Amino acid sequence: MSGVPYAGLHVLVDDNPRWSLDPVEQAVAALAGGAAVVQLRVKHATDRETLAMARAIRKHTRDRSARFVMNDRFDLALACEADAVHLGQDDLAPGDLPVDARSRLAVGRSTHDLGQAKRALEEDIDYLAYGPLFGTTSKDSPYSARGLEALREIASLAGALPVVAIGGIDAQNLDAVLAAGARGIAVISAIAGARAPPAAARELTGHAAWSAQAVAIESEARA
Repeated sequence: MSGVPYAGLHVLVDDNPRWSLDPVEQAVAALAGGAAVVQLRVKHATDRETLAMARAIRKHTRDRSARFVMNDRFDLALACEADAVHLGQDDLAPGDLPVDARSRLAVGRSTHDLGQAKRALEEDIDYLAYGPLFGTTSKDSPYSARGLEALREIASLAGALPVVAIGGIDAQNLDAVLAAGARGIAVISAIAGARAPPAAARELTGHAAWSAQAVAIESEARA
């Protein structure tokens, strides 16, 4: 799909009790459908339970040559040997991570408006997440739908840094999202809430829009 780190399909797995699958099961299903990145987000489990889930998911991502990201917690990310930690606006800033942690972990950063995105681009990060693009039903958010024009502006500012779009993305709007400059997309309910999660992930990873994006990028590089 792409040689760009943190491009492709990101599946956020969490312990929301409304899902029929637990986070590890969600991760296995996402990976079976070709997800490039799995991110674990935990709101209800203890640290010990979270670490156990993270270590199990880490093993599955290694088996599938996918990346594993721990949400919020760099300490747990280090303990489970994750590839990256994902930091929200209320988390530690990337520059506040201990030097040893930063040397071992890539960093993703959540942003929700142009100002946050511009500040994030001045930080030491490996990818930038932006949204909610079309709104979200998977988590409480004070932010309204941001839309494709805002994504296009941020992707232009980000240059070579991968932008991962999140919020209401599905197979019907994926082509427009990638055309606006996103190098990756992140989904939650599209997999966790699907009747057949591996097939739902496969529908996204196998979408023709990824090939069209690769052709467009190659054409730009030759120009």
